[in-house]
Amino acid sequence: MKDLTPLEQKLNVDFQDKSTLQQALLHSSFLNENPHSHLPSNERLEFLGDALIGLVVARELYLGYPDLSEGQMTRFRASIINGEVLARLARELGIPEFLVLGKGEELDGGRQKERNLAGAFEAVLGAILVDQGFEAANQAALNLLGEEMKKAVEGKAGFDAKSELQELLQRIYKQTPAYRVVGMEGPEHQRRFTAQVFAGDELLGAGTGPSKHKAEREAARDALEKLRGLHSEFISESCVGPADAETIAHAPESHNQA
Repeated sequence: MKDLTPLEQKLNVDFQDKSTLQQALLHSSFLNENPHSHLPSNERLEFLGDALIGLVVARELYLGYPDLSEGQMTRFRASIINGEVLARLARELGIPEFLVLGKGEELDGGRQKERNLAGAFEAVLGAILVDQGFEAANQAALNLLGEEMKKAVEGKAGFDAKSELQELLQRIYKQTPAYRVVGMEGPEHQRRFTAQVFAGDELLGAGTGPSKHKAEREAARDALEKLRGLHSEFISESCVGPADAETIAHAPESHNQA
């Protein structure tokens, strides 16, 4: 495994047990091909990091912006914690070059897959929690995600169609959307998925994308466009509406800045 000192420096963390960070970068595909590895895969650390990120972001939104409603906090959290954002942050840290993959996953482009990078990002934060404790992990999460939180509450984060659609359907129909992947084509390294979204038995929209998640997101966008004309009184034109802008204008400074 490569020397992880450059990654530790970017994280501003000096691991006491280097093997914990090594585990965070060990993809399950490597274990499938090397079952006698002395380290387990990063899946358990990924689970821990996912929980940590959810707590840190929720706590920061709750304490830093006391006038945000539950719905606003849910929407902002979804725009911060998603695979696309976490994978981008992983790339900024240089995580792709440190990932340990099986040969098959490597050949399949696994070093740049959103799913792998987002999972490794979560696992790295989980490793910090295990090795350094909660306060250090909390600070690391704030350092890495602070700018994303700021963009979310300022309305500059990416539009999260799935969260917006879920909120809309709950308000109008008292239902949650159901997604179905109905098609897949192309070679393994250039897959195209087709997804549909339903409210009960009613087809609301469809979309395509290079991953199941992105296809579902496009289906949600399609559904929102179709529903906008039918229920315009319920749908905001963006994730941050006038009420949110008023909240942000009077929001206090974050209670725990890096």
